[in-house]
Amino acid sequence: MTILVTGGAGFIGSNFVLDWVAETGEAVVNLDKLTYAGNVANLSSLEGNPLHIFVRADIGDTETVAKLLRKYNVRALVNFAAESHVDRSIHGPAEFIQTNVVGTFRLLDEARAYWVELSEEKKRDFRFLHVSTDEVYGSLKPLDPAFKESNPYEPNSPYSASKAASDHLVRAWHHTYGLPVLTTNCSNNYGPYHFPEKLIPLCILNAIAGKPLPIYGDGQQVRDWLYVKDHCAAIRRVLEAGEVGQTYNVGGWNEKANLDVVHAICAILDELRPRGDGKPYSEQVTFVTDRPGHDRRYAIDASKLERELGWKPAETFETGIRRTVSWYLENSGWVATVTSGEYRKWLDTNYGSR
Repeated sequence: MTILVTGGAGFIGSNFVLDWVAETGEAVVNLDKLTYAGNVANLSSLEGNPLHIFVRADIGDTETVAKLLRKYNVRALVNFAAESHVDRSIHGPAEFIQTNVVGTFRLLDEARAYWVELSEEKKRDFRFLHVSTDEVYGSLKPLDPAFKESNPYEPNSPYSASKAASDHLVRAWHHTYGLPVLTTNCSNNYGPYHFPEKLIPLCILNAIAGKPLPIYGDGQQVRDWLYVKDHCAAIRRVLEAGEVGQTYNVGGWNEKANLDVVHAICAILDELRPRGDGKPYSEQVTFVTDRPGHDRRYAIDASKLERELGWKPAETFETGIRRTVSWYLENSGWVATVTSGEYRKWLDTNYGSR
């Protein structure tokens, strides 16, 4: 028995692969293009493990995808592969359309071609699980109820629009062709191996480097924060018992304003690695010009997943953020390999004029 994971060298994907091998003992074929955010170092603990087969390729490489599905008798495909950073989508939306829309289409079509060849029993058991985001639902006002699976799609950035398009394709391939699909829409993830362009790792690393902690606008944008290991457990549960054709929202039940998140990081760093001058890290907070069209609030109602499949997060924000800060402090070698010249160039492009 084997599953195919796409985007399995990225932040969430690599955590999923590591946890999958540890929790299930089932083989994983890991397909990743290794763009700037894909890092095989995330998977170093699986080196030489026969349960992990890594293949460098694009999800749009239909020939490779077709061969892998048949060679390894794949019983499920879990699609993490995506361009995912909103700011990058504003600077260059074309890559997001190519990967998130065209790439997902090609992946779906190869999965369908493989699925129709299977025996009736294997057809019944096959799953295509598509990992998506809460950003497809748009933005919430302060008192609006959290996003449910029934919320209309109202994407506001090139990134969220491309993910919304991919979600619609997945739904269509189920309703039109019968492909047994599942979709998960998650809130903001954080945890180990997070590429340091996102808020939490960026602020951890900038803080200990003595650099400014850039906060968009007034810092009161609210997000629901989900520890990545909890997200991985949710996906395993949906893959195991989710109803074909259904969507499941995955959230941490932890709504926090961005500024509060950064202050929580600073407080933990003050305790675990105090500044040499004895001053608090919060002195490094710097407010920068907000990004265009910045959604004010996201919140996930994950009650369907708990009610129907019995999943709920194991970590609170307080325990998860402490684990995350500690991980970055203890893994300076990983950080050094990630913070390349290309990464610094990107930071200069994104934050230099703000």
